[in-house]
Amino acid sequence: MTRKLSSSTRSPTEDSIFLRPDEDPVWLDEPAKTDKTLDGFSNKDELTEPTDPPNSHGQELFLHKVYALVVEIHFWVALFAVSQVTGYWLFFVMEGNGPFSSVYKALQVIDFYLSFILPCHPILGGNSTLLMKEVAHTEEHKWIVNGTAGISVAICIIMIIHMVCKWRYGTGLWRSGPVPKELGERRQSVSRQPSFTLSEWTDAQEDLLDLDPVPQTPVFDITDTRTEADSATLTVTPVGLQERRGSNVSLTLDMCTPGCTEPYGYGAQLSPRDQSAQEYLRQGTHVLTPAQLHSRAMDDQALQAEFYETPMNFVDPKEYNYPGLVRKNRYKTILPNTHSRVILKSDDEDDFLSTYINGNYLKGYDDEEQAYIATQGPTVNTVGDFWRMVWQERCPIIVMITNLEEKNEKCAEYWPEDAVTHEGIEITVVSVTQEDDYSLRVFTLKHDREERSLRQYWYTSWPDQKTPDKAPPLLELVQEVERAREEAPPSSGPTIVHCSAGIGRTGCFIATSILCKQLRTEGVVDILRTTCQLRLDRGGMIQTCEQYQFVHHVLSLYEKQLSHTSEE
Repeated sequence: MTRKLSSSTRSPTEDSIFLRPDEDPVWLDEPAKTDKTLDGFSNKDELTEPTDPPNSHGQELFLHKVYALVVEIHFWVALFAVSQVTGYWLFFVMEGNGPFSSVYKALQVIDFYLSFILPCHPILGGNSTLLMKEVAHTEEHKWIVNGTAGISVAICIIMIIHMVCKWRYGTGLWRSGPVPKELGERRQSVSRQPSFTLSEWTDAQEDLLDLDPVPQTPVFDITDTRTEADSATLTVTPVGLQERRGSNVSLTLDMCTPGCTEPYGYGAQLSPRDQSAQEYLRQGTHVLTPAQLHSRAMDDQALQAEFYETPMNFVDPKEYNYPGLVRKNRYKTILPNTHSRVILKSDDEDDFLSTYINGNYLKGYDDEEQAYIATQGPTVNTVGDFWRMVWQERCPIIVMITNLEEKNEKCAEYWPEDAVTHEGIEITVVSVTQEDDYSLRVFTLKHDREERSLRQYWYTSWPDQKTPDKAPPLLELVQEVERAREEAPPSSGPTIVHCSAGIGRTGCFIATSILCKQLRTEGVVDILRTTCQLRLDRGGMIQTCEQYQFVHHVLSLYEKQLSHTSEE
């Protein structure tokens, strides 16, 4: 016979799964304890029942109230957390982030709130301050943030009122009658099953924490990054907020106007917003003399204002509406700008997938065409395409600025330990040299009886979306790559630079290389102009404000080195 367990008259989260250690379950198919005591007596009135002392009964009732309130507080906290995570998840999804990265960002927001209550380090290990700054500067979907905040306030008010009513009158806001004071008389209908709401939510939280997190965002002081820059330093007027975003933008889109499906650069009908962004990128300039460069590098407010004024120029995913293309992109919203993308040669030119790789040609110093190729870190599915590009473009140098894993996979190990063949290209490792901050691999490539040499510089001291701890090693690597480039055969093609997404660290390295040449040749630098040109060719180059500041610091250091050398 199946025995049915009766629940008490507690709230849904106080059912039988939350029985206290000193509380026995009440079975519906057996008599109550008082009935058992009366077995064998014909007259119940003849039995004198023992009574508890008044103080003991009052203390037990008090403890029961405290216990009930503690359990319900857990329920309200869970409801509050779920509402906030859901609200901010919806916000980040509307901002163009993926569903999994949106969950992680939403949890970082909760982490930010907890930092004001609990004096401890961030639970998720990320920096939530800059993420909250990005939320504060977003206007397009601000109503979601406001609505989420309103829900949190409503939950807190309802919780307080409910708790007061529960403590003062023995009933909550939605209970029809008071809680029975006699603990031994608590019974409940068998129609209500035990609630597992709290335990299910807890398990779900543990699952969410196992998701692959997005990279950590850089650290900034909580300041107003919208401070307007000196009007004399810019040659164009500010553009809309959507074009100015640029903090944690690894999965943030500069969306095209709805209905505009033609790619940029091919006579597409651009919206006024897109036109102003394109105009800014074509005309933005701010030439700095050495003295101005040193001063500018120390002016964080001005740099932040300039950075956020510069459009990111991301690609609308509608421009790449091809089945199966998702397998060839590491991040589904980091896509190559159409007018400058690298097109792989294929036997079937009509097969878009066979000609596609997530990479763009970039101009070098003095508008040198196709001086660099900026691309994503190869995935397992695109290693063959990567080597096809290396051979097709006759690339003599690869600069890799990422580790293979940083919390999650950032790049596939696309090179062999000894030798391997991809797409008919035989790749052989000739030598490996380990320096302090990077390693150098020399390869021999053979295909169709032709043999070439390839050098790979693997820089591992640069964390994702942040900056290196020291600038001199990066300058040394830039100069080493320039020397290797000069020694390459005249027929050599572009230098390939990649990190994980191919926009942040990649943009910093290429910009530093171009600007070092400009500083040596002209004695001045135009970091804004170089950033705009890079973003015209590949959206999002120099991904964060911290990286933009770092480029200024590196160039300031390089100018001091040049001045010191000339004095000697």
